[in-house]
Amino acid sequence: MQGFDADAAALPGSGLYGLPTTPEEAKVLVVPVPFSATTSYGGGAWRGPGAILRESRQVDLYDLDFGRVYTAGLAMLPEPEEVLAWHHEAEALARGVLAVGGAVQGDPLLEAALARVNARCARVNDHVLSVVRALLADGRQVALVGGDHAVPLGCIQAHAECHPGLGILHLDAHADLRVAYEGFRYSHASIMDNVLREVPGVSRIVQVGLRDLGEAELRAIEGSGGRVVPFYDHDLAARRFDGEPWSALVREIVNALPGEVYLSFDIDGLDPTLCPHTGTPVPGGLGFREVCALLSAVARSGRRIVGMDLVEVVPGPDGDPWDGNVAARLLYKMLGALRVSLDGAGRSTL
Repeated sequence: MQGFDADAAALPGSGLYGLPTTPEEAKVLVVPVPFSATTSYGGGAWRGPGAILRESRQVDLYDLDFGRVYTAGLAMLPEPEEVLAWHHEAEALARGVLAVGGAVQGDPLLEAALARVNARCARVNDHVLSVVRALLADGRQVALVGGDHAVPLGCIQAHAECHPGLGILHLDAHADLRVAYEGFRYSHASIMDNVLREVPGVSRIVQVGLRDLGEAELRAIEGSGGRVVPFYDHDLAARRFDGEPWSALVREIVNALPGEVYLSFDIDGLDPTLCPHTGTPVPGGLGFREVCALLSAVARSGRRIVGMDLVEVVPGPDGDPWDGNVAARLLYKMLGALRVSLDGAGRSTL
């Protein structure tokens, strides 16, 4: 990046965070997956990657938590036209299925629509798996941006193949352990159920911020044999009300993780004042500084963050930039934690 002025304003049409780095040059590639066909409440997450790219150009590049993150060599791939086409096709087909809550039995048209949506979702999974596998084989680090929370399955699978035994730090309002929710095998509400079923290389899922889940999901957590470790939002809040510092709770969360970590961040894990347009907002959740402290603790604990995703970002109506702005800054923090953990900078023992 010779001659690049990190303090200058980003130029219109410039790359991620206004950087001049091309995808061919980048060491860390952000993979956009504009697909959100199974969204069952608020829609629009397929527009999340574009919002993150657009608002990233407003982010100052020196980060007080992680330093000169941009020197890691960051770029975003173009949005794939075929995935956009699959999204629009599947979203249209899914409307009738969603209208009956997935109860399509006995209706041949809806049964066919459901089958086609499931096929399109499987195709997205195959696409993501192929793209991320190739990037990892080329020595790149990968961050996926969605799209809804169904889309990272292939990304998680590719990382688990390279790093068997990895753990997922899953920040979310929801457990996402529903089985084929509303008939969609790869629903946004089923991503962690699919990981448990299809990705044996994931040794543990540590879930933080859960505050909206079903009884079957609770039974799945309790019956996971320790493969799913929950940190419920109400428990974290109660312990803080009783005087426990956030740093002590963070230490407990980090100590539950294995040595290699994949970050999976549904933005609705945040306090919804920070992401009001996300598809399924829930009161409560994590503050921005709480998340930064957690990411910093993971990065400096001696663990290696090997990959990540950020999903369910929905830009506001009439060009409202707030959700995209918060998401772009959150992604920069996540990329900073990735850089610090891989560099081994500032490590400490928790």
